Amino acid sequence: MKSLQDTPVIQKVYDFYKELYLIVEKMPKKDKYALGLKIQNTTLDLLELLIEASNLREQEKLIPLRKSIAKVDLLKILIRLSYEIKAIDIKKYLTLEENLQEIGKMVGGWIRYLK
Repeated sequence: MKSLQDTPVIQKVYDFYKELYLIVEKMPKKDKYALGLKIQNTTLDLLELLIEASNLREQEKLIPLRKSIAKVDLLKILIRLSYEIKAIDIKKYLTLEENLQEIGKMVGGWIRYLK
């Protein structure tokens, strides 16, 4: 089994989840158990897809990586929604958005490398 350090994007998503967890814990209760939970679960789905891709042969990696891009896009929308309904403040929003931009670039680079 590969370690997290072997695949930088997996480590990045792992760290993103830890940061996200602390932010969701501070969300208002009405948002924490609906939108916050959806964001957390989507992040865990993304982590699972990337781990799956890292363990597949090269020609099989593209499917979970493309699904990963869709998860990143969904996370961007959900986090923007969290900001717009005032479940998170601008500073948290910008931090999460910046991390998602980087994760998206890393996954996109991995896809381009495989093509």
